[in-house]
Amino acid sequence: MNKKPRSLARIIIPVVLTLVTIALIVWPMLAGGQYVVLDPKGPIGASQRDLIVISTILCAIVIVPVLILSAVIVWRYRDKPDNKAAYEPNWSHSTKAEAIWWTVPIVIIGLLAIVTVRYTYDLEPSKPLASEKEPITIQVSSLDWKWLFMYPEQGIATVNTLNIPADRPVKFELTADSPMNSFWIPQLGGQIYTMSGMAMTLYLQADHEGTYFGSGANFTGEHFAQMRFDVNATSDEEFDQWVTEVKQQSQPLTQETYNTLAEPGTSNVAYYSSFPEGLFQDIVTKYVVEGSGAHNHGTSEEASGAAKNVSTEVDKSAN
Repeated sequence: MNKKPRSLARIIIPVVLTLVTIALIVWPMLAGGQYVVLDPKGPIGASQRDLIVISTILCAIVIVPVLILSAVIVWRYRDKPDNKAAYEPNWSHSTKAEAIWWTVPIVIIGLLAIVTVRYTYDLEPSKPLASEKEPITIQVSSLDWKWLFMYPEQGIATVNTLNIPADRPVKFELTADSPMNSFWIPQLGGQIYTMSGMAMTLYLQADHEGTYFGSGANFTGEHFAQMRFDVNATSDEEFDQWVTEVKQQSQPLTQETYNTLAEPGTSNVAYYSSFPEGLFQDIVTKYVVEGSGAHNHGTSEEASGAAKNVSTEVDKSAN
């Protein structure tokens, strides 16, 4: 039996799979595309990018040598007629080898643990961002299958489009009037879930003016793929001008309009000059069973905001 083809196959297949994997990773960049997560435009996105890069490098310290040695070992110890390798049937231990393959992983896991813990606390979603500017609050509700954005300080609302001032923290208060979804603006920061009966808090910031991609990142049914929105980061002056235009040129969002909007279905971009007072709190508590309270995600008084007020109101009504 000719064993040479089998030996070559054992070498070629892992090498080809490795090259294909590398090509699939690199090709989009060479073709003019980009990985938006690795092209952050805000402080949170930049920190998360750094965590990804650091973790990848640490893991590569183990993965790359293993891939290389897999091919080398198969080639070096392949069956061949003139094999002159030493015959050591009783060999079972090497202190040097044991030290290498135990010490290196332990050190890497330790470094990963330190890095992960540090970034986990630094990137707590409800932790306010350090800035000389006051954050703008935007209330977000995921619906089937669209996004509703309410600006309580400006008194306006939008659907499937989001405008924010650049170089200014944005405090998102998030809930859902539909199955659980996930709010995600890749270039500004990681995703956070939206859930009925809960008010989550997420701080993000765009350091540069521009238009960024936003989407729902949790499967919620038939038109899940259409839950996308543009995030327009503009100067403070342009943002104020946009708010004025929305107030002057749009119709109000009434309770009846919202009830229609909340029904399952897709929606085009829409603007509203006003919305019912307390609508966000009503959405949070819409499915709360009597005797239970709405929940909020946040560690500080500032970060919790309106979510704590919602819990207080529900608890009072239950008592």
